[in-house]
Amino acid sequence: MFKGIIFALLAGLAMSVQGVFNTRVMDSSSMWVTNSWVHLTAFVTSICVWFFTGRENLLSVFNVENKLYLLGGIIGALITFTVIKSISDLGPAYATMLILLAQLVTSCLIEGFGLFGTEKMCFEWTKLIGAALMIAGIIIFKK
Repeated sequence: MFKGIIFALLAGLAMSVQGVFNTRVMDSSSMWVTNSWVHLTAFVTSICVWFFTGRENLLSVFNVENKLYLLGGIIGALITFTVIKSISDLGPAYATMLILLAQLVTSCLIEGFGLFGTEKMCFEWTKLIGAALMIAGIIIFKK
């Protein structure tokens, strides 16, 4: 569990920095050129890491039972687009707070209904209270 916490914190840190970096690249380019660059460099990085560490066939991704899950890259392009636009319009802190709130609510719904092969979790009032506190925090931050 400790490793999971560390990775989650690193993901949050990296996402915040990446969002600002991507927004700055877009300032000197365009949205879709920036989005393409982000995913091209991610692809090259992934292929390089796979080359040195991977043992599985690259085409094994197509063995996934539900082919809907192969849309993750398309969702990634949408994520990059929406993060850049939100940071550009709202600034990094406010945009990140709203992004995190949306992630939390969506993740709770996914768990609550057991969507996409996740284990169904029982509804807990504490989760609703936590989300409400996040909303209150965002309102206080914005004032």
